[in-house]
Amino acid sequence: MRIAMIGAGYVGLVSGACFAEFGVDVTVMDVDPDKIAGLHAGRMPIYEPGLDKLVAENVRDGRLSFTTDLSEAVKGADAVFLAVGTPTRRGDGHADLTYVYAAAEQVAKAADGPLVIVTKSTVPVGTGREVQAIVRRVRPEAQISVASNPEFLREGSAIGDFMRPDRVVIGVDDEHATTVLRRLYRPLYLIETPVLAVSLETAELIKYAANAFLATKITFINEIADLCEKVGADVHDVARGMGLDGRIGRKFLHPGPGYGGSCFPKDTLALARTAQDHGAPIRLVETTIAVNEARKAQMADRILAALGDGPAGKRVAVLGVTFKPETDDMRDAPSLVILPKLVAAGVHVVAFDPQPAHARQALPAAVEFAGSAMAAVQGADALVVLTEWNEFRALPPDRLKSAMKGGIVLDLRNVWDPAAMRAAGFTYSSIGRP
Repeated sequence: MRIAMIGAGYVGLVSGACFAEFGVDVTVMDVDPDKIAGLHAGRMPIYEPGLDKLVAENVRDGRLSFTTDLSEAVKGADAVFLAVGTPTRRGDGHADLTYVYAAAEQVAKAADGPLVIVTKSTVPVGTGREVQAIVRRVRPEAQISVASNPEFLREGSAIGDFMRPDRVVIGVDDEHATTVLRRLYRPLYLIETPVLAVSLETAELIKYAANAFLATKITFINEIADLCEKVGADVHDVARGMGLDGRIGRKFLHPGPGYGGSCFPKDTLALARTAQDHGAPIRLVETTIAVNEARKAQMADRILAALGDGPAGKRVAVLGVTFKPETDDMRDAPSLVILPKLVAAGVHVVAFDPQPAHARQALPAAVEFAGSAMAAVQGADALVVLTEWNEFRALPPDRLKSAMKGGIVLDLRNVWDPAAMRAAGFTYSSIGRP
């Protein structure tokens, strides 16, 4: 089989490389010539563990190629996946579908035979029907089917999520689209992966509903953590007691400074706006959005309060600024709210992140970047953990204490043992633990 992936971003590049690993002939197309030139040279535009090796192997074996020419990518393809951006639209919170619709029109014009246009981007309900209308307008005579195939990839473990998914969701309207997509995912039948074939509308809503539910779980445990601090309970024990219930599950019950990233913030907002427009508002999701945004600012206030009456001029080491570990993604990271508030209060912020490429551009120029965790904490009055990279867990408390000027630690990801930190002489504060 032969497919094209329109968009060499996170979803498009990972999905394209994984399909190539399945034995499919994949062409990844992007309008950014620098990105494509970089991929030809073996440079990845994103950081994702294992992606560089997977891409290199499939390029070498002739199953994966890159181009800026859409017609070249579409020629002879059985399916074309739209994996372009759907950022939040300014002013109203809806997903901006400009790139999706433009790509659909271009693909329809370039089609040279029977084709399935598959929306891989996260899109609101009704997008597939609009793509169908575009195709009928542009190429009424062409044999073009439209399908939806939402992705469920977690940054930092995306390749494993693609190769060993919990399920594959396909939104289809006709037998041809169903046949093509089932053939593409045939390698997953061997590991008995459920393939859920539903309508276009249902597939589009499954993606939004899943992300909104997970965002709600995170926000719920964050509020439970606040209550734990007031009553002397341990949020980790509470989460474990909840998670052992099979109806709830253990995942996404980890307290922290709020969720961020490329999916949850924009998807919850888009779902809330869509529900409002259809007269079926989802108040739970609306509240989740509001609580999560407020939490990021509250974390900054917590840090400033720990610094005392005169935070200006104090040196604060911040470990981790990406929205989660094993990624360089800064989109809606809590650090984008927390660090500017510290800088505005006159705090000298020294940050370290193992993947700082995007962070340097996203954060205020006043934020200093160190080359290692220990360099960041050297001479610091206080230490803050914002992202739970594994390497931070191994830092010896005694070594941290000897490097720092002060003894304040605000562990907003609960990576360290409270007893060990206090034994080292720290004034230690974490989330939801007595």
